[in-house]
Amino acid sequence: MKSRFTILEQKQNEAMQGGGKKRIEAQHKKGKITARERIHFLLDEDSFEEIGMFVTHRSTDFGMEKEKIPGDGVVTGYGLVNGRLVYVFAQDFTVFGGSLSETNAKKICRIMDLAMQNGAPVIGLNDSGGARIQEGVVSLGGYADIFYRNTLASGVIPQISAVMGPCAGGAVYSPAITDFIMMVENTSYMFVTGPNVVKTVTHEDVSPEELGGAMTHASKSGVTHFTCSNEMECIQRIRQLLGFIPQNCEDEPALLPYEGSDETRAALDKIIPDHPNQPYDMKEVIQEIVDNNSFLEVHKDFAENIIVGFARLAGRSIGIVANQPANLAGVLDIHASTKAGRFVRFCDCFNIPLLVLEDVPGFLPGTDQEWNAIITNGAKLLFAFCEATVPRITVITRKAYGGAYDVMNSKHIGADMNYAWPSAEIAVMGAKGAAEIIFKKEISESADHEAKWKEKEDEYNTLFANPYKAAEHGYVDEVIKPSDTRKKLIAAFEMLQHKAAKLPRKKHGNIPL
Repeated sequence: MKSRFTILEQKQNEAMQGGGKKRIEAQHKKGKITARERIHFLLDEDSFEEIGMFVTHRSTDFGMEKEKIPGDGVVTGYGLVNGRLVYVFAQDFTVFGGSLSETNAKKICRIMDLAMQNGAPVIGLNDSGGARIQEGVVSLGGYADIFYRNTLASGVIPQISAVMGPCAGGAVYSPAITDFIMMVENTSYMFVTGPNVVKTVTHEDVSPEELGGAMTHASKSGVTHFTCSNEMECIQRIRQLLGFIPQNCEDEPALLPYEGSDETRAALDKIIPDHPNQPYDMKEVIQEIVDNNSFLEVHKDFAENIIVGFARLAGRSIGIVANQPANLAGVLDIHASTKAGRFVRFCDCFNIPLLVLEDVPGFLPGTDQEWNAIITNGAKLLFAFCEATVPRITVITRKAYGGAYDVMNSKHIGADMNYAWPSAEIAVMGAKGAAEIIFKKEISESADHEAKWKEKEDEYNTLFANPYKAAEHGYVDEVIKPSDTRKKLIAAFEMLQHKAAKLPRKKHGNIPL
């Protein structure tokens, strides 16, 4: 019996070594840690239970039968994050470059199946050279098996992808289907076709970092939701993100203990500038409203004219969507609409209430926007809000103009509570443009065009550039002092905590993609 235990220990030690000492050292020299080290730091101490440690590939082509390493390039299992069950797979770049084989893919699929069956998040730590070329089509089939499970799991359990090395070709589509992608600066990249192919086909000379590095995907494409300066920061960000979201679509986010006293925030009374076109930072509004240091911004460097992220309000997890007047005056454009629409849909999937802070002058005009389908893309945000059944509250801080007023979680598309500050301007358009259209004849016939224009602009302002007309119609539930906003929101979200709303029976809607 002793010899059997010895054999077991030898095999376990072999599996723990991955691709061996030299390859582990090479991984460390690149500023990367190994798959097992990543799991160790991600999960609570001593909570990891590995599945499939001794799995090896079945390939015999190109001499592959002589190269077999236990685990076959991916470490899979389950454990705890802050005491909560999660499933995890970590591609091991020290073993065949982390390439995906038939058996490697089956290990990942097994973890995803268990996550679905047991209603717990799945976390993928990606670091792979792509499909294992020596296996041909079966490795491609393995990718498709994973994509299929990603799609079935979407909206059922949270899926988080951390790209911690290369992720190229078909491999990019699994993270793309998941809920959140994290990338590490200077050591990770994602692209469908690499720099060499790009140069051959389009004659563009571009580095991997420029083509698909963390900052490229954070600021230009919006593919990644978070960028991290190193792998340890990335791992901590995953743990932080999990704190805001529930285990599955049937669960509720954890409500943290909270003891508050005075919820008044006097600083908010002074935050709106006197001039309606002067910008201010909506992030300052958010920080005053939410619990101290609880705001986690998502997509920070992409479409900065809109802000999305998670926070806590009296211990309750909420999702925030807010126009940013300090960037492009807070207009809605293509990128802002898709960014916010995706975030709204995630929150609705996982029972996270939504707070909308609105200061929007409209949709961005111009040929670039129209030719690139601002109509369809703007409709994505509209569709997302209309479909959301979680508690939804809107606070109009200043401008709410035109169709953008409707889209930004107005009462008309199902918002539960709508508040406005006294500085709110709720109208079809700004007073200057409105006066020019409504009183065009009077202005043109006047001896002093400018004076008449100003008179009619003031008249329109008096009638509509305020929250009271909307309040008269019940489109705004209450006009409140900014300093009372936090207090009102805490009470409203508590009132709405047992909201029950159902959509019409259907297979699924047809969101304008």
